[in-house]
Amino acid sequence: AGRQIMAPRGKVLGGSSSINAMVYIRGHRRDYDRWAELGNPGWSYAEVLPYFRRSEDNQRLAGDYHGKGGPLTVSDLRTGNPVAEAFVKAAEQCGHRRIDDFNGAEQEGVGPYQVTQRDGLRCSAAKAYLDPAAGRANLSIATECHATRVVFEGRRAVGVEILQGGVRRTIRARREVILSGGAFGSPQLLLLSGVGPATDLQRLGIPVVHALAGVGRNLHDHPDVIFGWTSSSDELIGVTPRGALRLLREIPRFRNERKGMFTSNFAEAGGFLRTSSDEPIPDVQLHFVISIVTDHARKITFSRGFSCHVCVLRPASRGSLTLASADPLADPLIDPAFLSDPLDVERLIRGYRLTRPILESPALAPYRGRELWTAGVSTDEQIRALLRERVDTIYHPVGTCRMGDDDDAVVDPTLRVRGLEGLRVVDASIMPEVVGGNTNAPTIMIAEKASDMIRGVAA
Repeated sequence: AGRQIMAPRGKVLGGSSSINAMVYIRGHRRDYDRWAELGNPGWSYAEVLPYFRRSEDNQRLAGDYHGKGGPLTVSDLRTGNPVAEAFVKAAEQCGHRRIDDFNGAEQEGVGPYQVTQRDGLRCSAAKAYLDPAAGRANLSIATECHATRVVFEGRRAVGVEILQGGVRRTIRARREVILSGGAFGSPQLLLLSGVGPATDLQRLGIPVVHALAGVGRNLHDHPDVIFGWTSSSDELIGVTPRGALRLLREIPRFRNERKGMFTSNFAEAGGFLRTSSDEPIPDVQLHFVISIVTDHARKITFSRGFSCHVCVLRPASRGSLTLASADPLADPLIDPAFLSDPLDVERLIRGYRLTRPILESPALAPYRGRELWTAGVSTDEQIRALLRERVDTIYHPVGTCRMGDDDDAVVDPTLRVRGLEGLRVVDASIMPEVVGGNTNAPTIMIAEKASDMIRGVAA
């Protein structure tokens, strides 16, 4: 419907892992086997699983699928919310099975999410990896600076120009430059540096260092729509006098025990479901949230309540990221092209129909108040109209520096930018197709695998 939406990223140490909902999900094994089939040897599930395990320090799970002692702490929520548990029971009442490990042998089902938390506090990539290394002599951390371009000598990347405190300076690289700006930042920096579609660069007066058509293309994300209900329950979070009093009482519990509402990631439970028996694996994901969330929590609803996201896991729509200008401080033009492929609309309609009975089940009856923007929306025509009005990002953009072996790929399977020397991209932008789940854990896996490639260790 021609709307503009918010696309927040984590401009902070730890990147988006420092602002996300901390849900630890890897995706389905078939996602990675698909990457390998697309011309990316070394990226099948069997080959990436060791890197997931290496990164992980799981506080409950062990065995073939999980790691112990890794940098990234993964745990159950220290204080589960009874309404989130009621959601799981509601799904069971609808015939869905409970599952307590979405990252094990099977993904399909409903249950509580594990989170990237350590002792009730967020375990971001910075806390897991950067903080322990901060004192090393071979590491310098520069904050409050903005990368403006990659510096090339011929086709070799030899450094990065940054702007810090109003002063431009160049950081030289002896071996490689590695971009980890995310699905928006990395392609933007490549374009600013003269790497991308030649006609687009020439139009903005940017000298072409290397024509690479795929930079900024293949942008995709999980299109997401949200149900919402008000509630009178004190177990839910909202902007009300009683809710504020409850949170005040929670402060000492959090400070003294690292438990209670302040340890919640909000999206405490969810599931992976198939919208049709024809689907071989789950094609939608649910996030059950213990508050009312609309417009990225920027629009305040003066009521406690709960909401439930449903998103399409493998969208067919593809968007793009392009430059608005040659100014490195200008925002890029981001077009996610949500719902541009009718297959995504039909799958999301099925996901909507699959989710509603769960939220209307007896287990959630004690917590349901007034249904909000989804009230009365039941026919396919009504659902389509709702989707056009409300579908949004669930913060999983990928693909803008796609990995592959064809002419439109940006990086090769070793994450080197094709046609250039001394330059790699290591972030979610390299995913050829988005995984069936949250993207934080897969991005950390990508970085773990890249670290072996950079060091020349056999993968």
